[in-house]
Amino acid sequence: MMNINLIVIGRLKEEYLRSACAEYIKRLGRYCTFELHELDECRLSDAPSEKEIASALKKEAEQIKKYARGMIVPMCIEGKHLTSPELSEKIMSAGVSGQSTVTFIIGSSFGLDPEIKAMGALKLSMSKMTFPHQLARVMLLEQIYRAFQIAEGGKYHK
Repeated sequence: MMNINLIVIGRLKEEYLRSACAEYIKRLGRYCTFELHELDECRLSDAPSEKEIASALKKEAEQIKKYARGMIVPMCIEGKHLTSPELSEKIMSAGVSGQSTVTFIIGSSFGLDPEIKAMGALKLSMSKMTFPHQLARVMLLEQIYRAFQIAEGGKYHK
């Protein structure tokens, strides 16, 4: 069985987002072993300098590296745009090529440290539009679930 890890910086604040995530995590249980790692976001001043941001991202990277394994997929604005079937193919091909674990990483509102991005076998972007990080988590979980449905030939993906 495939393993899917999701590493996120920060915690979900809104109950409706937690409920949506819980639903997709429950659905994923049919297809994979799923692990969620919610890591603490570094506190920054109200108007952080570039140096302060870089330092925070470096600290967050150290936490991320403790859990990142298998095929690493950092979510970042400069990442590749894939269709849902293309994402399904990437996830399934990881398993076929001997990578039993795929780790998706969502950084803080300031993104991810360059070291984490460099670890990525695939850098992925959801859209050219900007979404709240908390909503991005729900969207990514839905797409991972959709990927398994596509691979199975399920009716969920139309």
